[in-house]
Amino acid sequence: MVLKEYKFGFNIYGLLLFLIIMIPNFIWFAVPAPNDVLRAESVTEVIDTIASVCQVMMVIALCVFVNVKSHKFHITPLIILAIICCLIYFASWVGYYSGTVNTGVILGLTIPPCLAFLFFAIDRKNMIAVVPISIFLICHLTYGIVNFIV
Repeated sequence: MVLKEYKFGFNIYGLLLFLIIMIPNFIWFAVPAPNDVLRAESVTEVIDTIASVCQVMMVIALCVFVNVKSHKFHITPLIILAIICCLIYFASWVGYYSGTVNTGVILGLTIPPCLAFLFFAIDRKNMIAVVPISIFLICHLTYGIVNFIV
């Protein structure tokens, strides 16, 4: 990675992706689910803190760093994969709100949103964002497995 390939800018699509993925979270904050295990106290506080820091860094990197070699935004296979991940994530929230809390739902709430960000960053040639996204993915997955699966 050569830092000369990046400029400061504003990637509206990075912000839109983040806001789209946050929609179910905003609903969850306002309207508890029937079997709302996600409101239980976490046993992975340090990992959760690292995840939160990486999430902020990820959003900043997705929105602020623009690779000058990236193509104009259009639908590509990586963007299609990001959309599919969003759909799986939303389907997992539907399952969660229908009262289903199992390994598939928990993994559906943790892995697909992270992969959506990862596919988007790779499509935009934003390798700066890949680092915090990858750390966030590992922390988010650890949180889900340790708190709700094991």
